[in-house]
Amino acid sequence: MIHTIDLHFLGTPQSIAAFAVADDAGYTLVECGPYSTHERMLSGLNAAGIDPGKVHTLLLSHIHFDHAGAAWWWAERGTKVYVHPRGLRHMIDPARLYQSARQIYGDRMEELWGEMRGIEPDRIEAVEDRARLRIGGREWIAHHTPGHASHHIAWQLEKTVFTGDVGGCRIAGGPAIPPCPPPDIDAELWHESIERLREIDATTFYLTHYGRVTDTEDHLDDLESRLDEYVAWMMPYAQRETPAAEIVSKFEAFVREDLLDNGVSKDELPAYAAANPAYMSVTGLLRYLSRE
Repeated sequence: MIHTIDLHFLGTPQSIAAFAVADDAGYTLVECGPYSTHERMLSGLNAAGIDPGKVHTLLLSHIHFDHAGAAWWWAERGTKVYVHPRGLRHMIDPARLYQSARQIYGDRMEELWGEMRGIEPDRIEAVEDRARLRIGGREWIAHHTPGHASHHIAWQLEKTVFTGDVGGCRIAGGPAIPPCPPPDIDAELWHESIERLREIDATTFYLTHYGRVTDTEDHLDDLESRLDEYVAWMMPYAQRETPAAEIVSKFEAFVREDLLDNGVSKDELPAYAAANPAYMSVTGLLRYLSRE
């Protein structure tokens, strides 16, 4: 059984999820969210009848704070953490990762993400592409899926895939949109990763932002199309070397109108904004296009 835990990031429902998967040894957790939502995580587990002490494994899609910020808490209590090789050293010593984020978020670090501590090396392990992990009687397959982040893993459990952010954001059945924060967005690699997801032929995706998706093929088509639209929209600004600050309000309006035109209600817009702030995509896409 798969339990979706709503972390109510910034008080907003359906913006960040974690997933507790029952197995023969207790529970495997996929994603843990930032430490700022940790109390919501614990209360969500308790509401589902899950003792946090029964969580023996934590699978991270990547090391961005909204997915991995609270991993240290679980590791300190004996949970084994698995992560992409490129993310391993940053989880063991997050000082550089934290300071890099501070340059972006400034005084909002505590409000947004909360505390982040290093993980002891014997409590965390890097996982190679297509590695198969036998955990609690279940077999998990790690798919290295760069594009959103170079250190990204989509976790497969039979015909179900926990897509992290490479599978995009989609709230309450709305459109699928690509989160494009800095520093290593790469649209070409993202297309390759989407193709990898197609090859799995999954019947179900679980999106960290947010929840269960069963129309997997249509979802990927929508995500891929919108990724191309975002890149095409940003291209003229990148070619003119326009400062990000001059673009943010225009891109936010573009994203907002696209969401509203595709059936998102005004009440659902805050969840999309919390899961995928449009201003972050401006910086990420400009950096990507400047490398082209």
